[in-house]
Amino acid sequence: MLRRILITGATGAIGGALAEAYAQPGVELLLHGRDIPRLEAVAARCRARGAWVHTRVLDVRDFTAMRDWLHGLDALDLVILNAGMNTHVGPGGEAEDWDTVQALLDVNLKAVMLCVQAVLPAMRARGRGQIALLSSLAAYFGLPATPAYCASKAGLKAYGEALRGWLAPQGIKVNVVMPGYVESPMCAAMPGPKPFLWAPERAAALIRRGLAHDRARISFPFPLNWGSWWLAVLPAVVSQRILHWLGYGI
Repeated sequence: MLRRILITGATGAIGGALAEAYAQPGVELLLHGRDIPRLEAVAARCRARGAWVHTRVLDVRDFTAMRDWLHGLDALDLVILNAGMNTHVGPGGEAEDWDTVQALLDVNLKAVMLCVQAVLPAMRARGRGQIALLSSLAAYFGLPATPAYCASKAGLKAYGEALRGWLAPQGIKVNVVMPGYVESPMCAAMPGPKPFLWAPERAAALIRRGLAHDRARISFPFPLNWGSWWLAVLPAVVSQRILHWLGYGI
């Protein structure tokens, strides 16, 4: 039976690595992105591995187009909602640009919620399916330099956990993926230290294993995920001091 997998943001580091990780005979990949040359390059590598590949170029902020596209698809086995962006405060501590913040919330949070609602009817009708939301370890405790990004990823974490509780009895799996630092242009542009930096291929392999085992929360790498969890548990004043001590201040 053909397994149908959709990946948004397939031109990104993690998205592209995930596409190649799943590419094999018997798999139909629906790859979304905005960078046409990069999307076609990813698709070509996946086809070389034996997968049946379709591409779609869309801005996830075009909610009407995204909804129409997803509603027109046949039932999907796995949907990985990976498209995302980042922003940060200015070098002198200036507030994040408001237009960029609005775009970030549209991409990182609202578009994901729209995609979930668009693919759910077909999954619920047949009583199975899996949805993975790409959050971040930054969802545990906000980093001073990237408040809007952290807010969006914390929203995804809470949304995914709520979906899992709601949809599990209906046969639909929902998983929250919480990476640390993964090599990519977006990661490189983020201010602050980047400990335990992983290659995209390594991250994709772990994510794939976690999804196969239906882990509710796929967080990595250790010990960064363990430390990030503690930031959420400790009193906020202590966590803020730890972040500044580690070099995450403004």
